[in-house]
Amino acid sequence: MVTKLRIVGAALAVAGLGFIGAAGFAYSEVAAGQNSLQKFSEAQGVELAYNEDGQLTDHGSVEGAEAILDRLENEWGYKVVASELDPNDPLVNTGTEYMYQMATVGTHILSGTQTVTVTETTEYLGETYEPGEYEVPVDGQYWADFEYGNEIAMQVRAQAWTGVAHGLFGELGVGSVTASTLKLGLGIVGLIAGLGALFLALGGATFWIAGDVAKRDAAKVEEKELATA
Repeated sequence: MVTKLRIVGAALAVAGLGFIGAAGFAYSEVAAGQNSLQKFSEAQGVELAYNEDGQLTDHGSVEGAEAILDRLENEWGYKVVASELDPNDPLVNTGTEYMYQMATVGTHILSGTQTVTVTETTEYLGETYEPGEYEVPVDGQYWADFEYGNEIAMQVRAQAWTGVAHGLFGELGVGSVTASTLKLGLGIVGLIAGLGALFLALGGATFWIAGDVAKRDAAKVEEKELATA
């Protein structure tokens, strides 16, 4: 019985060490990814703006930043982590900061206007435009929202949703997903390390129980020897 307990304890301890080793390897990979993301963020050099009170601003406006956060949270459904918006570390290098920057780009596009040239009478967003040049609002329309084939809509879409805009969305999206994945990786590292510690503890406890069993068996043997003496 004692031997079996010790074998089980040894197996549990070895498994625990294996889990801890795996956690160490996983952490080194996550740390490498974090370092790479940090270097990428530093190379980009994009920083968020805060006022002297530590409030997030957009072109100096706290209200503008709040509108962007509102879009991010309520329209896009992103869970903003307030601690990732740090006025002492304005560099865009966290998931929330990348998504906020994406929402900033999107908000300025969606609320902007574009100069279009109308060549024939055209209906657009409930208004009639005669031939001429106009400043036309994007009116909160995403790429797929525009009326295909409409002369004004096609010009506004092409000027608002440029290749640069799409590229920024893609780049910022990759940054956000990378940051979120690395955070998930840290959680998995913690889980693996926790399992390792648990198995080590169980292995130690099994050895401790085996020791008690061995002492008890030895005591029984002594009692029998005394009884037969």
